[in-house]
Amino acid sequence: MKKYVYRLLLLLTVLALAGCGEKKTEAVAGEAYKIYYLNTSVTKLAPYEYHTETTDTELLIQELMEQFLKVPNDVDSQAALSDKVGYRGYRLEERILYLYFDGSYTAMKPEQEILCRAALARTMTQIPGIDYISIYCGDQPLMDRQGNPVGFISAGDFIINTSNVNAYEKTELTLYFANSTGDKLVAEKREVAHNINTSMEQLIVEQLIAGPSDSSHQAVLPSDCKILSVSVTDNICYINFDSAFLNSNQAVNEYIPIYAIVNSLVDKTSVSKVQIMVNGSQDVMFREVVSLNTAFERNTDYIEQE
Repeated sequence: MKKYVYRLLLLLTVLALAGCGEKKTEAVAGEAYKIYYLNTSVTKLAPYEYHTETTDTELLIQELMEQFLKVPNDVDSQAALSDKVGYRGYRLEERILYLYFDGSYTAMKPEQEILCRAALARTMTQIPGIDYISIYCGDQPLMDRQGNPVGFISAGDFIINTSNVNAYEKTELTLYFANSTGDKLVAEKREVAHNINTSMEQLIVEQLIAGPSDSSHQAVLPSDCKILSVSVTDNICYINFDSAFLNSNQAVNEYIPIYAIVNSLVDKTSVSKVQIMVNGSQDVMFREVVSLNTAFERNTDYIEQE
């Protein structure tokens, strides 16, 4: 549980920050770029318009990074990158800008790091010839909260909604639903924009309740099922549902809902087992067949083979 909930004002637009439909292919002398800093309360991005005569890509990268790292004295903002983090340099390869910082980058508070990530992406991908950034901490790629590489980052990975002040990021999930006959699990890839304060475990179960997007797949959980709590201790995920979990009328094998949850969670997060409860009790028989009085491990036997 995070101590503090910091929020980022998000804007759902497409390439809108430059006010144009398509990204320019060449830099133009006198071009205006937005350098993204943070507001003084560290809750949202604060863009600052910067004009430059530089057109050479390499020089432009260096110039914008210099501006990014040091806020002008007359601007009421603060740098997105903590002053305790050292910037080591960059490498541009195949339209991807690799940015190298020292190991202190990972010591930033999560709420500031996601804002810094967004600020870097929005600032640097304005440069013609750069579509993505990739952040390295020391010699290692930046990892997410589940220990997976963050990978390539684009400005569009950070959704902004002017009526909301929650920080969001996008992630790709592998969710398991039932096949058309209900006797096997089938995987669906789904990209989801989610609040950074929502745990990955809760997000996955919420998406399972939302149901499959493929019409040939079947839901595994009732749509009115409510999550009462989700927690992780010693790599075991404890999920507490309300009684609607037991009212499943899906025409699927009794074990399919169980392993849809378990396999979806274990595939994406650091958990190794899942304990399912109903109204706080694990002394429950699911469909009069499956005892919930145990922690379930990933089971590939129920996954449909291609």
